[in-house]
Amino acid sequence: MTLTSKTAVVTGSTSGIGLAIARALAKEGANVVINGFGDAAEIEKERAGIESEFGVKAVYSPADMSKPHEIEEMIRLAERTFGSVDILVNNAGIQFVSPVENFPVEKWDQIIAINLSSAFHAIRAAVPGMKARKWGRIINTASAHSLVASPFKSAYVAAKHGIAGLTKTVALEVATDGITVNCISPGYVWTPLVEKQIPDTMKARGLTKEQVINDVLLEAQPTKQFVTVDQVAALAVFLCSDAASQISGANMSMDGGWTAK
Repeated sequence: MTLTSKTAVVTGSTSGIGLAIARALAKEGANVVINGFGDAAEIEKERAGIESEFGVKAVYSPADMSKPHEIEEMIRLAERTFGSVDILVNNAGIQFVSPVENFPVEKWDQIIAINLSSAFHAIRAAVPGMKARKWGRIINTASAHSLVASPFKSAYVAAKHGIAGLTKTVALEVATDGITVNCISPGYVWTPLVEKQIPDTMKARGLTKEQVINDVLLEAQPTKQFVTVDQVAALAVFLCSDAASQISGANMSMDGGWTAK
């Protein structure tokens, strides 16, 4: 498979799942726009590394995924730089863990904005160009929490259920335009986002770190193993292929059997 001449925008791609997806798409020949927060020198190292390792062009957008006008400018940056946005991966996400009665309103608003609304704003900006070219791939990073819930994660679970619904709706709207829209729903992937939520879960449930990992995180996954970022990235690459052209509106679980229970 080759994605040469294609351009991919991957949000939340300075680390974790997003970075793995950006690198995997670049390996197939796509130029990429990476996005996210972090140390400027480390981001530049990753950007330059993608170019040198895979022989493609990579640019960085610092767009804040809670700000619609910055999201639209990120899409326009890709179009100005490369001429198109062919692949859009809505991966940006944050987490906060708290009982619902203590859940800070500003955290709810922030999680809904970044984990759900940002995907809507990016899709809205990218779809007209995809329709004009009669080709596009939109992939939304959802979660097992798009299908099932866990306590103390009201905003995250609500947002991921919303992503699954958004995916289906847009897939139906663009079904005759050569565009597919799917979401990937991983179980627990060992990323900075998962690692950072462990202390909050320890506090909320009164558990040790080891208990959180074994009795909360991996307890849900029958395989008792974390999903890897490279496994998620490989599925994203497949969804961009011609072989996946009739897969649209799907919520693809990659959770070690979690949601089979």
